[in-house]
Amino acid sequence: MDTRVKSARLDPVTLEVIRNALPAISTEMAADLQRTSYNMMIYEVRDFCTAVLTTEGDLVSQNVGGVSHFVADLGVLIVEGMKRYGKEGFKPGDVILTNHQAVAGQHLNNVVIYVPFFFEGELIMFTMVRAHWIDVGGASTGFGAGPSVPDPWMEGLQFDQLKIYEGGRVNEMLYRMVSDNIRFPEASMGDMKSQIAACKLGVRRLEEIFKRYGKQTVLAALEQIYDEAEQKCRNVVSKFTDGVYEAESFLDGDGINPKDKINIKVKVTIDRGHMTVDMSGSSPERPVSVNARTYAGPRIAYKALTAPLEPVNEGGFRALTCIIPEGSIMMARYPIPMAQWSTTINLTVDTILKALAPAMKDSTPAAHHANMGGHTFFGNHPKTGRRFVLQTIDGGGWGGRPFEDGESGAVSSCQGDVRNGSIEGIELKCPIMIEARRLRPDSGGAGRWRGGLGIDLHVKNFVDGRWNFTATHREGCPPWGLWGGDSGTGGGYLLKKKGETGYQHVMGMRQPVPADAQVIGQSPGGGGWGNPLEREPERVQWDVIEGLVSAETARERYGVVLRADQSIDVEATADRRRQLSG
Repeated sequence: MDTRVKSARLDPVTLEVIRNALPAISTEMAADLQRTSYNMMIYEVRDFCTAVLTTEGDLVSQNVGGVSHFVADLGVLIVEGMKRYGKEGFKPGDVILTNHQAVAGQHLNNVVIYVPFFFEGELIMFTMVRAHWIDVGGASTGFGAGPSVPDPWMEGLQFDQLKIYEGGRVNEMLYRMVSDNIRFPEASMGDMKSQIAACKLGVRRLEEIFKRYGKQTVLAALEQIYDEAEQKCRNVVSKFTDGVYEAESFLDGDGINPKDKINIKVKVTIDRGHMTVDMSGSSPERPVSVNARTYAGPRIAYKALTAPLEPVNEGGFRALTCIIPEGSIMMARYPIPMAQWSTTINLTVDTILKALAPAMKDSTPAAHHANMGGHTFFGNHPKTGRRFVLQTIDGGGWGGRPFEDGESGAVSSCQGDVRNGSIEGIELKCPIMIEARRLRPDSGGAGRWRGGLGIDLHVKNFVDGRWNFTATHREGCPPWGLWGGDSGTGGGYLLKKKGETGYQHVMGMRQPVPADAQVIGQSPGGGGWGNPLEREPERVQWDVIEGLVSAETARERYGVVLRADQSIDVEATADRRRQLSG
């Protein structure tokens, strides 16, 4: 029985079914990918995205969860692929492999697989998976090549819209070339197969929907979904006072030169429900790999402000204009290195929110740690002779909010629901011991609503290996507070080798570290919101009891005096707050 709807006329029930079915496809693709992948960065950390796109590169749907900073750089790959092959150049069974920085400037570990979807012989859409491979050759092992890599060729293998499968048949020569030039072929090629399987699952689900409702109905529903998503976002932005809002911040160093500031400057224009984010005043591209080629920062901020709980689709960004000139640090020109591409995105999101804070005081948080938080230790196991790599992501502190404290130990705004690696899983796979993973007292900025705390990760390695010491320190421009709140503290890495009595601050990629060394990875804390002297003394007391705030900080910043038994000295507290407010 043919159950397809013959007309493009939509009834509300059909619209709602399609509205929910399209995001469900992407989310089911994500579950399939996560269940079958080989690499902890995918199955544990969830550093990936799954999506459906039109042949014009418009985003139909994206998975719930995973990393949010992939939201901006999917459609450009389809547009480039269509230029390369043309609509007639794709056929069922094709699988395209790409990670090239000239189009979507990211580190090469973020490998994209996409597959065409045909309905009744016509190319309609593509399903796509971007996922973080553990290695793509060169200096890419772990989270990427680091700031010192001079160009993409040193970073790793570049795949520029290559058909790894054509018409359902694998390109054996290309497959062997890739697998022969990476350090962990079992993991990376296994992950590629998982990506392909997820894309094919998406194609099957699209075919089911199109067969049931027909092409005209599905595409008509998609246009209405786009229109409604746009209007919802416009409705939110229209509540902001029209005007021009500006803010700036900086990263203290480009990963090589600590005195070379990376400036982030934003000008946000609100005009009758439309938002324009102009980043023309930001730093130009650098000769080191801190560069990117992405609109992710403005898009993440806009989505968070307008419709954070709504499914992601192209309509949700129609009322946003991003201005990032060519040659900017975030619109760098190939072949400038981009291995550390994500360094500036988190800070961009916070700076946009900072600019808009006067327009939305009751809903803007203070700055968060803005740190990707990746820890990498790798080498060869002397007993087994096998290569190993530790990869885990630990969060930091988020800024205090107008109604509650910032979250502690949470990943950044660009990482969605990315998770850290479990201690048990890490120790099972790598010759190390996690001695502690804990919150760092006093790392959150003081405020009426306290900033969240950063994390200290204590690791001891049992064998010689190499560490990537690349945390975002945030010393010169720490996560700022709002409306009288204090800044959070910065982060970094500390190293103590066997026989040494104290820890030393360290930086750098692929640093050799001997056996029995101890490393502490520190993530920054979030900024405070509001005057610390307005915080309820009982909340300060509880923070001290829980070990989140020291008794000294309670007295010096919050004006709360505690007795030896940690009870509040009401009279001394009143006197101390009068002194501090005077």
